[in-house]
Amino acid sequence: MAIVPEWSGVELRAFRVAARWSQADLAARLEVSERGIAKAEAAGSGHSLRPITQAMLDNLLRQAPSDVHARLVNLLTRDGETTYPVVADPEPDPVLGDHFVKHPRDGKLMVEVTAGIYLAGLEDEPRWEDTFWLDVHPVTGSDYARFVAATGHRAPEHWPDGRCPLDLYTHPVAQVTWNDACAYADWAGKILPTAAQWEKAARGPNGNIWPWGNEHTAAKCNVKETGLGTTSKVSRFQSGISPFYAYDMVGNVWEWTQTAATPRRRELKGGAWTSPLFTGRPSAFNDADATMHDNDTGFRCATVTPPSG
Repeated sequence: MAIVPEWSGVELRAFRVAARWSQADLAARLEVSERGIAKAEAAGSGHSLRPITQAMLDNLLRQAPSDVHARLVNLLTRDGETTYPVVADPEPDPVLGDHFVKHPRDGKLMVEVTAGIYLAGLEDEPRWEDTFWLDVHPVTGSDYARFVAATGHRAPEHWPDGRCPLDLYTHPVAQVTWNDACAYADWAGKILPTAAQWEKAARGPNGNIWPWGNEHTAAKCNVKETGLGTTSKVSRFQSGISPFYAYDMVGNVWEWTQTAATPRRRELKGGAWTSPLFTGRPSAFNDADATMHDNDTGFRCATVTPPSG
């Protein structure tokens, strides 16, 4: 799926042409005047759209069929032009069934984690967990950029001028506090997973030590031993997915959960690119102050009600 990090009159016109809409069609969808659309297209790259319009265009693009995305990319890259900021949205392999759905609010793919017994903690205690749905990928820079544009929420401090760098669009967002993660979840109509939900989704119904099985290897995730030295694209480590088809359940970034360790601290799961493999074992415990925001800490969301995609 194509993503436009910053909409100007150029991208606006290209999207309209790709979708085969008239200026009146697009104006009605954006709830603006047809004259406003014509003015923006005439001004081209010199016209900056309002944040709410940017967010509405993001939603329209996310809902558009694949042929519209293909035509948009072609229009923005014709004649060898490569300066337009259009990148690919990460998608898992298309072997999806009834257990997967795209959330209607933020468009992220979610997987159903079915009710049942799972093995919890280092002692492998049998515990019951009800059905819930979990984001297949961590929240990415592009996901968080849409949230910031729609709400005016504070952007991560390492984003220049409050805008997500293009090379981080498909990486997990970082430098977010627990409160930032909760704010995104509220906007998306979701919640943060509990530590128990997170562990079950990572280990699967058979209680694997690691998402990929019981083999102690750093080759299937982005941890310190992997040597990448930074975050990675959230769909990169396909061999390391969990039995419930969740990516990056070990490595890349630590992930906030809603579970309180103390009144001021929240549990973190999964390890990160900065930490050794053993720290990311899904059954292991880690926590941090809710105000902490590091370059190796992000999150994904969950819901206990079936998303209607």
